[in-house]
Amino acid sequence: MIEKADQIFILLRNWLVSFLPPAWQTAAGVVLGVIGIIAVFPGLFAITTVLERKGIGRMQNRLGPNRVGPFGILQPIADAIKSLTKEDVIPTNADGVVHFLAPVYLVVVAFMGFAVLPVGRNMVLVDMDASLLFYFAMGASTEVSIFMAGWSSRNKYSLLGAMRAVAQMISYEVPLLLSSVVIVMMTGSLSLVKIVEAQNQYTWGLPHWYIFTPWGFAGFIMYAIAGTAETNRSPFDLPEGESELVAGYFTEYSGFKFALFFLAEYLGMLSISGLGTTLFLGGWSAPLAALTWVPSWFWFFSKVMLSIVVFIWIRGTLPRLRQDQLMNFAWKFVIPMTLLNLFVAAIWRFMGEGWLRWIVSSSILIVVYIAVARAGMRRKHFGPRSYRYAD
Repeated sequence: MIEKADQIFILLRNWLVSFLPPAWQTAAGVVLGVIGIIAVFPGLFAITTVLERKGIGRMQNRLGPNRVGPFGILQPIADAIKSLTKEDVIPTNADGVVHFLAPVYLVVVAFMGFAVLPVGRNMVLVDMDASLLFYFAMGASTEVSIFMAGWSSRNKYSLLGAMRAVAQMISYEVPLLLSSVVIVMMTGSLSLVKIVEAQNQYTWGLPHWYIFTPWGFAGFIMYAIAGTAETNRSPFDLPEGESELVAGYFTEYSGFKFALFFLAEYLGMLSISGLGTTLFLGGWSAPLAALTWVPSWFWFFSKVMLSIVVFIWIRGTLPRLRQDQLMNFAWKFVIPMTLLNLFVAAIWRFMGEGWLRWIVSSSILIVVYIAVARAGMRRKHFGPRSYRYAD
């Protein structure tokens, strides 16, 4: 009974395709998987928008959405109707074809990443040996759509916002990749399915998740920072700086095209959270051996939604960085720390079992982190904040 609950979606898919001729069953199974992805993750996007607006409202001592439906839970439906019925305004000098293709391309690429994420036991649309490489290849192509949006708008604010976004995303893609390399080093595979299976082990009832190792914890922190920047979320939301760039690269977008950019941003959050869950948090594996009877897909989506809550929490807590601070933080701190973490992971791998590798790996990371942080503090000469007013 427990196994049936865990594999209920697989059984349902197999039952549906059994009515078709054998030659069509494989293709039909893929189509059903694509429909599932298109249905589930935009649904999570709708839930996330309500959670974020209510959560940020609570942090700012206001109510948030509370008129459409009970407690405002139907607000995403109202927003979708509004976006569909608003006029689609295109600047006279804009490149109409590229202007239209940019948000469409961005959403398509965002969906492609979900194809290789194992959302449960035996629940992955495409199981390939290099699925992690495929994921990063799809993620790297989002810069193209953002540049398309800024360039085709024929607007200086849009172009500056696009260039700022591309510079930011390229800079933080480096630590995002490097923080994932340690997982590949330990697992010996680029397959996300095998990475989850390697963590689906227990000792004294506790899981072997990579985050519970010194190199895994450091890699997870670097991954979380880079992932936040990749999705243009606060405090790294500089491409949309209202004070200098209005709305950034989608300033000239309205109606449903703007909604597609909005959808792509949240799909990116869900995708980055899903990959982080897969790499560092055991994917669909249970947090305790005693809880393995709970369906595996429940654990995956619970971890993803917990990551989304952290995204919302950070947005309501931290102020936006300056552009120079953002770039310096990437190239002078995050990337060096991820490179150091590769060295620490190698030490861990070849020292063998025992407490000595825990002590050595942890000591290296802590000492270097303190040294880099203190050096940065001295260089910046941080002191009491002073306020200056115009005459």
